[in-house]
Amino acid sequence: MNASAALVPVVEANGARIPALGLGTWALRGRTCARMVEEALRLGYRHIDTAEMYENEHEVGEGLRGSGVPREEVFITTKVWSSNLAPDDLARSANQSVAKLKVRQVDLLLIHWPNPRIPLAQTIAALCKAKSDGLARHVGVSNFDTKLVNEAVRLATEPLVNDQIEWNPFVDQSATRRACHKSGLSVTAYSPVAKGRAANNKTLAAIGGRYGKTATQVALRFLLQEGAIVIPRTSRSERLAENFAVFDFTLGAAEVTEIRKLAR
Repeated sequence: MNASAALVPVVEANGARIPALGLGTWALRGRTCARMVEEALRLGYRHIDTAEMYENEHEVGEGLRGSGVPREEVFITTKVWSSNLAPDDLARSANQSVAKLKVRQVDLLLIHWPNPRIPLAQTIAALCKAKSDGLARHVGVSNFDTKLVNEAVRLATEPLVNDQIEWNPFVDQSATRRACHKSGLSVTAYSPVAKGRAANNKTLAAIGGRYGKTATQVALRFLLQEGAIVIPRTSRSERLAENFAVFDFTLGAAEVTEIRKLAR
C-alpha cells in the first residue's frame, strides 16, 4: 500500500470500513475528472465519491484504472438520483453506474435525495436488493434528516452504513448525527469547506496559524476529529495535496469548542 494512504484513518460503521478522507467529484467533468481521480489515488486518497447525477462515473472509472492502484484498495461511493427511486428504476440506475465505472460492484450505494412521491419502503427494499444482488458491498442514504434516518433504518433488511449530508464548521448537524450514531451509521460531510467559505474565515485562519496550516485544512481537521468522513472537491492538483495534509496535527479541545461556535 502507498505509504501516504496508510495515513488516512478508517471509519467503521455496521460492517463497513470507509476511508475518512475522499475526493468529491461533483461538477468535475471529462478529462479534468479523470485526471483528478488519478492524481488523488496516486497521492494516497483511497475513497472516491461520485453519483449518477454528476454524469462523470465513466471518467471516475478511467481515473481509477489510470492510477494503477488496485481496485480492491479503493472505496467507491455512488448515488441513485431522486427520480430513480422506484424499484425498477433504482435497479436500472445501479446497474448502469456499475457499468459506467467498469467495476464489478461499488463499495457504497446511496439514495442521493429522498423523494416523497415514492414510498420510502419501496425504495429501501430496492436499495437492499441491490446489495443482495451484489451491485454494492454496502448501502446507505444521503440528505436524510433525523426522522428519515430512523424510518430508513426501521425498513432496511440490510445494514445501512452511512448518511451523506452537508456539514461544515458553519452548519449544525448535531441532531442528524445523533440519529445516525444511535443506529451505527457513519456520517459523510459534503461541502466540508463550505464551497470555499472556510478559506476566508478569521477564526479558522487564526487557529491554522498556530500549526502552519490553512483555514481550509483546519476545517477538514475539525470535521475529522468530530468523526466525519470528508469528501472535499477540487479541480486543482495543489489543492488535492493541501486537503490531504491534515493528518499531522491535532486540534486542542478549546479550539474544537471555538470552531463549534461558528455553526448556525
